[in-house]
Amino acid sequence: MFVHTVYFWLKQGLSADQRVAFRAGLESLKGIGAIEAAYIGVPASTSRPVIDRSYTYALTVLLDSLESHDAYQVDPIHQAFVENYATYWERVVIYDAE
Repeated sequence: MFVHTVYFWLKQGLSADQRVAFRAGLESLKGIGAIEAAYIGVPASTSRPVIDRSYTYALTVLLDSLESHDAYQVDPIHQAFVENYATYWERVVIYDAE
């Protein structure tokens, strides 16, 4: 199992329509064939000193192998997402785990 988790900090000043479009862009990633499962969310309402709630969206993608991850990265759906929405975020942090 390969777990690819991405945290997005969107730029201040995006319109409501841009935020809706970004979320739709995240949802489009679920159409990538290499993905076993994908989850999209916003920070939970939990509050403890060790929790970082500063991000705007989290994406967690489950894949069956590193090879599937590599296929996900070059998939046209993923490439279109990056091309269309990279200007929307100010920061991205990725954690991959096997």
